[in-house]
Amino acid sequence: MNIINLENSNRKITSTLGNFSVLEYNRDISVSSNNAVTEYFMAEMGVHRRQVVINMTGLNTAILQAGAMQWMAGDIKIATDIKGVGDFMGKMFKSSVTKETTVKPKYSGNGILVLEPTYKYIILKEVSEWQSGLVIEDGMFLACDGTVNQGITARKNISSAVLGGEGLFNLSLTGKGVVALESNVPEEELVEIRLNNDELRIDGNMAVCWSNSLEFTVEKATKSLIGSVASGEGLVNVYRGTGTVLMAPVTSSSSLFNATNSISAKP
Repeated sequence: MNIINLENSNRKITSTLGNFSVLEYNRDISVSSNNAVTEYFMAEMGVHRRQVVINMTGLNTAILQAGAMQWMAGDIKIATDIKGVGDFMGKMFKSSVTKETTVKPKYSGNGILVLEPTYKYIILKEVSEWQSGLVIEDGMFLACDGTVNQGITARKNISSAVLGGEGLFNLSLTGKGVVALESNVPEEELVEIRLNNDELRIDGNMAVCWSNSLEFTVEKATKSLIGSVASGEGLVNVYRGTGTVLMAPVTSSSSLFNATNSISAKP
């Protein structure tokens, strides 16, 4: 197979980890008069379209969010990861609490697999490099190697999580392999905090991902509820133990990405 013009003067592979690569567009030139002005200023502000490209060698498999595949070439087969009714019900519960799709198709074979474009930033991580696995914020999972195991991690104090408006569960990844995450913040802007039998308190869901070895709770900012109200902080996310947290430096503007992702890929 010979694929021509996947990369050119406008599209370049910006990062690679394992069989996963990120193809980034310098600017969108396949536009119409209706969105040309918007696309121009987006490019000027560094808002670019990105795609995950997965090299399928026959020795690896890939698991994607449902509907994430844009095109594939070669002898690639698709199967679901459902093993029966009980497994399907379990995955329905998992998807309902982690904002991921219930069925994640598994791809295997030889060829190339290209995912749908996104204006979000794509972060590639090796799961085995994280202590006891990796836990990610809801809705960030895009794809991973078939060797990565998926589970759910519950917060220790459920009552405070409800009061804080946070989810009760998060998707956890263990094993060996690459995961592709969709982030509102570029990786080079993320703050990496390595805890050694210590704790981290964050006001809001600014943590992108963290080690599964950390204890994750939602607590009052101060010892008393009155003190928390007086301080103006209320409830905070708390990470305790030994492990790593990747944190966004600012709260991202979801409205920006909702607007940019709504722009059609075709002119």
